[in-house]
Amino acid sequence: MDLNALMQQALARHGNAPGVILKANEPTGQQPWEMFVTEEHTEQYLALKAGGETYLGMPTGAIGGVMVMIFAVSIIWMAVIGKWDAFAYVITLVIPLPTLFIWEISQPLPLPILLNRRTREIYYDHEGELYHMPWDEAQAVACQFMSVGPHSGGMDNATLETVVRRFGDAEQALFISLSPPMGKSLEMQCGFWAWLQAYMDNGPWFDENGQHSESEVYVKEMVKAGQLRPRDWHKNTLCSIAEKQKARQDRRYFEWMDIATLTGEIIFYPMHWLQDFTYDVAKRRSRGQWPQLVKERLHPDGPTTRLADLERASRFN
Repeated sequence: MDLNALMQQALARHGNAPGVILKANEPTGQQPWEMFVTEEHTEQYLALKAGGETYLGMPTGAIGGVMVMIFAVSIIWMAVIGKWDAFAYVITLVIPLPTLFIWEISQPLPLPILLNRRTREIYYDHEGELYHMPWDEAQAVACQFMSVGPHSGGMDNATLETVVRRFGDAEQALFISLSPPMGKSLEMQCGFWAWLQAYMDNGPWFDENGQHSESEVYVKEMVKAGQLRPRDWHKNTLCSIAEKQKARQDRRYFEWMDIATLTGEIIFYPMHWLQDFTYDVAKRRSRGQWPQLVKERLHPDGPTTRLADLERASRFN
């Protein structure tokens, strides 16, 4: 089906809700804005989280964190009383952890949505099938709607969906979400499309207006803000405490809430670190699931032919 017709159908699904069709070569009228969904932002490609946040790594982190605390308390207790008879029993606490870790990293992890700057195309994996779309032909539909809950009341939401076609079968098309709709506005989603435009057309580094920049500082600061993990919360708390002390010009005064927050973050740091480590290992392992023709195009010196070019060549052979 024609891409324009698909976009009109998607817009019609939302009825009279405010919506707009966005194109790769047309400005959105909004400032570029990262929507906290970036996994990787490199010179060659941009990786966006697919399927929202994942809880992979949480069991390993939770159980491992508890084991670390029990182990630390036990070691301190045995050192105080001067008896190490129970040390062998304490060591057995960590035996199930490697098994749980191996089980978790073996679980399937959704592959990200990839935007390749070198070949100017989008890649998406759906149940092991490769889908793609040339960036210069890409379009997206953004629509705003309101959801009402018994406890949360009314909440504005906005979708941002683009179309990709199955490699080798252009008649098979999918709408994929580029950014979760919860709590978003139409302007925010349009701003995220502008972010993608800035990356593909003016990137890899650009300023707050989307114009090309030789400096990577602005982009990396924006991406880092969206990638804040629980294991880094204590850093933010320390910065907040330092700013309060500087404002008061009194380094001896601390708010009890800051101390309680920092203590809790330190206590749970092993759990959060193990969770993130497990997730990162699983993510690196899952990247090998991409077909070879995608992986080689992500390399700085890889092929620059688009998948659409390969399809076209195969039809003439």
